[in-house]
Amino acid sequence: MLLVLMIVMMFTVNAVFMEGPANNLRHHAFVDIGNGVSTRIVDLYVIAPGNGTIETKFDIPDDVAGAGYFVSADLEGADQVIQVQGGSIQSRIAIAGIGATRGVIGNTTGAGWNMIQYDSKGF
Repeated sequence: MLLVLMIVMMFTVNAVFMEGPANNLRHHAFVDIGNGVSTRIVDLYVIAPGNGTIETKFDIPDDVAGAGYFVSADLEGADQVIQVQGGSIQSRIAIAGIGATRGVIGNTTGAGWNMIQYDSKGF
């Protein structure tokens, strides 16, 4: 009987004390990463030249709670959306307003340096 109880406890302890807090941490970290990327996009939008190009490099964490993740920027109607996803955990950050004039589309991961480029002629 004690053996059965120990086996049940091993699975329960892992789910309650390890996976739950790690998923909560991932979600909040993804929100922070999405907000950081959106801030960089808005900053670049503010200083973007009427004619010419500008680019910025930035670094985001390589992994969150020991797992990798994926960042994508897409347009949804007139809104710019940054989505950060790793496994079943995801975060969506909307940047209202700038998508109607200059939309950003692309994706990246946390590994290495990341770049946002703007060219007034388009890509």
